[in-house]
Amino acid sequence: MARKVKLRRRLRGPPGLIDRLPPPYPLHRRPINLPVPETPLPKKNPYYSGPESDHFDGERFFNPEGMVPHGLKEMIKWKLEPVAKWPSRADNPAAPGKPPGRVKGSGIRVTAIGHATMLIQTAGLNILTDPVWSERASPLSFAGPRRKREPGMAFDDLPDIDLVLLSHNHYDHLDLSTLKRLHKSHDAKVITPLGNDSVIHSKVPDMTVATGDWDDVMEHGPLRIHFERCHHWSARGIGDRSMALWAGFTLETPERRIFHIGDTGFDHGRPYELAKSKHGDFDLAILPIGAYEPRWFMKDQHQNPEEAIKGFEILGATHGIGHHWGTFQLTNESMQDPVHKLTEALAEHDILAHRFRALEPGQYWDLAETGPDPKASGEHGTPSVPSP
Repeated sequence: MARKVKLRRRLRGPPGLIDRLPPPYPLHRRPINLPVPETPLPKKNPYYSGPESDHFDGERFFNPEGMVPHGLKEMIKWKLEPVAKWPSRADNPAAPGKPPGRVKGSGIRVTAIGHATMLIQTAGLNILTDPVWSERASPLSFAGPRRKREPGMAFDDLPDIDLVLLSHNHYDHLDLSTLKRLHKSHDAKVITPLGNDSVIHSKVPDMTVATGDWDDVMEHGPLRIHFERCHHWSARGIGDRSMALWAGFTLETPERRIFHIGDTGFDHGRPYELAKSKHGDFDLAILPIGAYEPRWFMKDQHQNPEEAIKGFEILGATHGIGHHWGTFQLTNESMQDPVHKLTEALAEHDILAHRFRALEPGQYWDLAETGPDPKASGEHGTPSVPSP
């Protein structure tokens, strides 16, 4: 059981500083950003205390196969490379709308809200992944990556939320302002890897948070939640790198199996091979496809669309959804490049386009209770591939 430590933090530093290194978040087109100095953390892990394991050395978590962190020299080299220009604001092709209150039985409805935030409705439960409704993915309200698209669903239009799955503590995935709103409006339970409860309780002390290690299993009604290994890292500042764990999730109902990862490097397919060996085939895989360029800098932490399709095939998944693209500009590729690269990868792997889609914010996908093909229609809009 993780030891919960309430933290008090005071952000200091000049405007333009950001939250993590690497990868730093671009504030403009070609900045060189440094982390936001938070109140200095003690050398000992302030988030989690537990026994050493094959991915925890007593102070920090790590990827068993290794991932050498990039330093300042590599970061500067990256920042000197060309960066695609994103629009200051982009419209969502699908108008936001209210989802059903519940989806019962074996049906699955997934609504894209933006970046890694998805509403998964199945087995009578409403589940949010990595919810971010804030304007910026940053500890600062005036600096840091600003959203380029409005959320695909108004916060007040959310159905009653039962569970929140938090994959790790980077600011584009763990947004304390949104969690505070969810606690006040929904009193939802958070499920997250080890150490992240301390981050959450530093600002939302009364929120119900359950933490787990890789391969742990939790139950909530008809749902079994498996913590899955993935290849990433964590940090909220400059002194807490990898002091809280990161993970993917397998969601099992009596009839369905869903795989979800917030962030991961492909790592030679190991995260997918491990999940497949534990669970067999999947009905749905929700995988990141964005924030991947340049590859020499990003490949250990962010897979690209081609690798996402390889993972999809390894899982034996029937359908797939691509997320983590088109909302916050974190890396060098263009806003629509992940979608175009996904289309190319599907063709190269001879996978029909209707099986794996990159949902735009506001679009949803219904996987019906019976039949091989999901439905994709309604007021949120039909998933489609944008034209170049």
